[in-house]
Amino acid sequence: MKWDLRMAAARREIWKASDMRRLLAERGLEISVGKMSSLWSGQPTSIRLDDLEVICDALGCGPEELLLREPGKVQAHPVASADTQDVAVGQSPAVRPVRRSGRTAPP
Repeated sequence: MKWDLRMAAARREIWKASDMRRLLAERGLEISVGKMSSLWSGQPTSIRLDDLEVICDALGCGPEELLLREPGKVQAHPVASADTQDVAVGQSPAVRPVRRSGRTAPP
């Protein structure tokens, strides 16, 4: 997914992160300067759904305008191993203990 806050704001004539931050504050979302900078110019690793809702309200848009799909970036996940394929639905696979040598390192 691509975070596109800056372009969504630009389409509404909002050119500065400080202006966007002021809009969010008017709606009750107080964001620090550092977090606003990250949302404005970066790719956030996570965002609270409540915050996303306030951002959408401030811009008058939906989340689909802020979060853009990038289908080419999706990688296939490996298929389950042969050990787990024999397990019936609702049952757990057998647990096999693994012996470790030596002691663990102190923290």
